[in-house]
Amino acid sequence: MTRTTLRAGLTTALLTVATSLSAQQVDTSRIAELERRMEALSREIERLGLGRDVVEADTSILGLGPAASKVYKLSQGVSIGGYGEILYENFADERQDGSASGGRNVADALRAIVYFGYKFDDRILFNSEIEIEHADEAYLEFAYVDYSLTDRVGVRAGLLLAPLGLVNELHEPPAFLDTKRSVTESRIIPTTWRENGIGLFGTGDDFAWRVYVMNSLSGAGFNASGLRGGRQKGSQALAESLGLAGRLDYVGTPGLMIGASGFRGSTGQARELGGQEVEGPLTIWDLHADYEARGFDLRALVAGARVGDADRLNQLNGLAGANGIGEEMLGWYVEGGYDVLSRTGAGARLLPFVRYEKVNTQSAVATGYTVDPATELSVLSLGMAWKPIPQVVAKLAYQVHDNAASTAVNQWNVQLGWLF
Repeated sequence: MTRTTLRAGLTTALLTVATSLSAQQVDTSRIAELERRMEALSREIERLGLGRDVVEADTSILGLGPAASKVYKLSQGVSIGGYGEILYENFADERQDGSASGGRNVADALRAIVYFGYKFDDRILFNSEIEIEHADEAYLEFAYVDYSLTDRVGVRAGLLLAPLGLVNELHEPPAFLDTKRSVTESRIIPTTWRENGIGLFGTGDDFAWRVYVMNSLSGAGFNASGLRGGRQKGSQALAESLGLAGRLDYVGTPGLMIGASGFRGSTGQARELGGQEVEGPLTIWDLHADYEARGFDLRALVAGARVGDADRLNQLNGLAGANGIGEEMLGWYVEGGYDVLSRTGAGARLLPFVRYEKVNTQSAVATGYTVDPATELSVLSLGMAWKPIPQVVAKLAYQVHDNAASTAVNQWNVQLGWLF
């Protein structure tokens, strides 16, 4: 059956149902059910009109990437998937100020991942990600059990990915354009960020949401560069301080996702200074949008953080001067690409792209501390992504780095990525 024929059939079905509703007396529950089916048919017509790009994007389930979502599509049994990436970085010989960069080119087998899941029945499943980084470092990226309370609401417990930003949950290389993850989603949203916890998740026709209670970050790892060192990664994680992470996304239009997420928790983890416990309250927030349809691949994100007790955390961490933790942090980026093959009917995709980002992990500092100008950074990335098939991507990008200290170094990146 052709797409045109199927669309005509779906339209006829909608008209038939509408006529039936107007001609018959039916109870309220029956009307609601028919309206739900009409809405589903309408969405299918729209999906067919948007084509292949949206179908690929929709393979993501509950915020996870296509490979990580495989277990949800089983009726029962074992699921195996994975992804990986190899990255080559070629650094300029000079910094912005003309001094020698000292950069050495690097070829890195950055990540090789195996997703392993098991679906016990319609209500209970296990999902996990086992990661090898830099060819010889092994990590458990996530491992959790889902229990479905209803068709649309469930409980999740285990080692969880914090539901913030665009990349922390969905970080498979074919799922984003650039060769490297953004600085904002590395230093402020410390991707990949996972902690032990429990929470609820849910989906509706137009919205998806997740709320988790997790062990909080540890302020002992914070510094002038941001929050990344505070991740505990589920390894004997201190849980004296807990945190609440949440997310709400609008997903009612095929190919479009708009949402917000946030985290609130103390990071002192019962450490004391002068006989008094240091709370180190932390707030992280972000607003994000992603659109992938009709050949376009567009996304934008703004994220910020506020660290309380920054001066006391600095003292505990032995940080002084320009090395202190920022009391406030802010970063944002916009990214766009277009598949120049989208109208040719080719199976491959070729996407020239651009990403511009600004981030400052010391937007404000505690009294008595100074700002390191190198923490105020912008990055312009110009590149090309080629997907011979949806699961494999080769990328080339040139990144222009600029910071207020004039010490940034430009670089070329080449990436090979895959998922299955």
